[in-house]
Amino acid sequence: MNASIAIQVLPKVSTSEETVRIVDEVIAYIKSFGLHTEVSAFETTIEGDYDTLMEILKNCPKICTDAGAPSVMTYVKISFNPNPGGVLTIDEKTLKHKDN
Repeated sequence: MNASIAIQVLPKVSTSEETVRIVDEVIAYIKSFGLHTEVSAFETTIEGDYDTLMEILKNCPKICTDAGAPSVMTYVKISFNPNPGGVLTIDEKTLKHKDN
């Protein structure tokens, strides 16, 4: 793993139910890659190879519009380091804060 990204998609739709439905489609797409993924209230974090993550990122807004959103705002954070061990993992960042 040489990268991690955090992505938030905000489809421009009229109801909360539609927002949840479309975001759930994006999350299902992300999870289909089998990478270490963590879903939280505001964003989804994914760890993996930089090129794979960029491919995933590229398609997330398209999934929203294909699911019926006329437009979408996408917010992204990218951590990249080509050196071994250069990127902290999700667990290294958050495990001590999780409820047992």
